[in-house]
Amino acid sequence: MPDVDLVGLAMALGLGLLIGLQRERVKGAATQPDGEPGVRTYLLIALAGAMSGILGTPALYVAGIAVAALMVASRWLRRAGGAGPVAEVAMLVTFLLGLLALRSRELAGGLGVIVAVVLASKARLHALARQWLSERELHDLLILATAVFVVLPLLPDRAVDPWQAIHPRKLWLLAVAIMAIASLGYIALRAFGSRLGLGIAGLAGGFVSSTATIAGMGERARLSPALAPVAASAGLMSNVSTVIQLAVVLGTISPPLLQHMLGPLLAAGAAALLAALLCSRHLMADHDQVKALAGKRPFEPGAAIRFVVLLGGVMLLAAIARETLGAGSMAGVMALSGLIDVHAAAASAAQLDAVGRIDRHDALVGVFAAFVANSLLKCTVAFVKGTPAYAWRIVPGTAAMASAFGLALWLS
Repeated sequence: MPDVDLVGLAMALGLGLLIGLQRERVKGAATQPDGEPGVRTYLLIALAGAMSGILGTPALYVAGIAVAALMVASRWLRRAGGAGPVAEVAMLVTFLLGLLALRSRELAGGLGVIVAVVLASKARLHALARQWLSERELHDLLILATAVFVVLPLLPDRAVDPWQAIHPRKLWLLAVAIMAIASLGYIALRAFGSRLGLGIAGLAGGFVSSTATIAGMGERARLSPALAPVAASAGLMSNVSTVIQLAVVLGTISPPLLQHMLGPLLAAGAAALLAALLCSRHLMADHDQVKALAGKRPFEPGAAIRFVVLLGGVMLLAAIARETLGAGSMAGVMALSGLIDVHAAAASAAQLDAVGRIDRHDALVGVFAAFVANSLLKCTVAFVKGTPAYAWRIVPGTAAMASAFGLALWLS
C-alpha cells in the first residue's frame, strides 16, 4: 500500500461535506432545486480530487478536465430540466477507483465502500442539510471550520514573550477547544437527551481540557439557562477526567510518586463523580425543552475568544510571578504552574522526584498546590463563562474534590 496522507484524505472528505451541506441548503430553499449539485455531488468531487492526488499528475489532469466538463453538462441539464450530475460524477469516481485498485487494493476497497454509502444516503444527507441542520448551526459550523483550517495555521507555533507564557497557537487551540466542546455538548444533547448527552460530552471534553469544558458548559448554561443543572453536572464530570489524566501522568513519569498519590486521587475522583451525580438528580425530563434548543446556537465565538484573551493575561502574570519567586518556593511555583496546566505542573514535579532532585514530600505538596490552584481557576471560569446558577453548582463540587484530595493526602 503506498504512503497515503489519511488525515489529508479525511480533510478532503470533510471539506467536501461542509461545502456540500451549504450548497444543499441553498438547493433546498430554491424554487426549482432539481439538477443543482448537492451534498453527495460535492462529497464525490472532493473524493475524486483526493484520489487524483494519490494517483499522480496524469490522473489530476484527467479528473480536472472531467469535473469541468461535468459542471458544464450539469448546467445544460439544469436548463433542460434534467437530473443533477451525481451519476456522472459517480462514474468518474468509479473510474479513478479502478485505477487506484491497481496500486492499493485495500485503499480502493475502503474508498469504494465510502462511495457506495454516500450514494445510498441521499435521503439522510438531504435531511441533515435541509431539516436537521439549521441556518444558524451551519453558520457556526463554518466559523469553527475557519478557526481550525484558516486562522490556526497562520499563528506562530512558539512563545512570543520573554517569559515563554503567551503561545498564540496553543491559546487559539484552546479557543477552538471551547467552541468544539460546546458544539459537542449541543450535538450530544440533541442526540441523547439532557441526562446522558451532556454527561458524555463533559467526560470526553475533560480529556481535552477540563477548564475549557467548564467554560464550554458555562456557555451552554448561559445560552440555555434551563440547562444550568445538567451543564454543571457535565462540567463536574470533566473533573473526573482531570483526575484520571493526573494518575496517568504521575504513573508514567514516577510510579513511586503515584503510589503515594493513589489514595488522594481516588478520593478526589470519587468526590468529583459524586458531585456530578448529585448535581444531576433533578434534571429536566421534558424532551420538548431539549428540542426547543434547536433554535439556539451551538457556541458563542466572541465569548470564547474573550475568555482566551483573559486566560492569556493570567498565564502571563503567573509566568512573571513564577520567575520572580524562582526555585525557592516549590509550592508557590507549582501553584502558579497549575494555573496554566495542572498536568504539566504535576509532570514537572514527578520528573524532579524521579531523578531525586526534590524530596518526596515537596513533590506531593507541589502536586497538591497545582491541583488546588487549577481548581480555583475552574471556579473562576465558571463565574466568568456561566450563569450564577451554573457557577454555584460548579464551585461546591470542585471544592469538595480539592478538599477530598487534600484530606486524603494529609491522612496518608
